[in-house]
Amino acid sequence: QVQLVESGGGLVQAGGSLRLSCAASALAFSVYALGWFRQAPGKEREVVARISRSGAVTYYADSVKGRFTISRDNAKNMVYLQMNSLKPEDTAVYYCAAARQISAILPREYDYWGQGTEVTVSS
Repeated sequence: QVQLVESGGGLVQAGGSLRLSCAASALAFSVYALGWFRQAPGKEREVVARISRSGAVTYYADSVKGRFTISRDNAKNMVYLQMNSLKPEDTAVYYCAAARQISAILPREYDYWGQGTEVTVSS
């Protein structure tokens, strides 16, 4: 059974940093595009960043460009999200997801999801 397990969330002050990790199991990891999404209370789930199978191509939402970095380690079946210069508006539950579709961006295009890790940024 495929599992994606996020970790690394927590409470941080504005301007601080967090590194989220996502461990995958029972998944042909290297053939999946991976994404980080977030969902704030009362809002729809939105893409934060995604990374191609090899890690060579990345995409970022405008709201996080220059502050967040997505990376993956196919040997360890891990994907990461380094978040710097955090803002209160980054507060949300963050999810990692895996997609067989190479160009997947929308949540509905992703096949597997983790349970999420909560990030709270205080002002």
